[in-house]
Amino acid sequence: QVQLVESGGGLVQPGGSLRLSCAASGFLLSIYAVGWFRQAPGKEREGVSCISSIDGSTYYADSVKGRFTISRDNAKNTVYLQMTSLKPGDTAVYYCAAQSPYSPFVKSGYVSSAATEYDYWGQGTQVTVSS
Repeated sequence: QVQLVESGGGLVQPGGSLRLSCAASGFLLSIYAVGWFRQAPGKEREGVSCISSIDGSTYYADSVKGRFTISRDNAKNTVYLQMTSLKPGDTAVYYCAAQSPYSPFVKSGYVSSAATEYDYWGQGTQVTVSS
């Protein structure tokens, strides 16, 4: 069974840090592009950070650039999102998603940040940034 499970969310004060984990089972995450997406109440789901399966190319939304870092641990079949200097605007449900290597959207030197181009999704984890 193909499955993605997020963990690491919670309540944190502004300026604090959290590390989200996305653990895969049933497939090798190393050959899938992986994206972190978030959705806040009343807003569309947006791409936060994504990483290619081919060459390690990464994407960061302008709002998180310099504060968030995406990384892989292939031995653990896991992708992480390290979040620092958190702001109240980062409050959202965060989702992990994987893009099949057979997807027509896969390209060398590029990683998609569009939710519609990802194939498998976790259930999400809540991140709340508040004093």
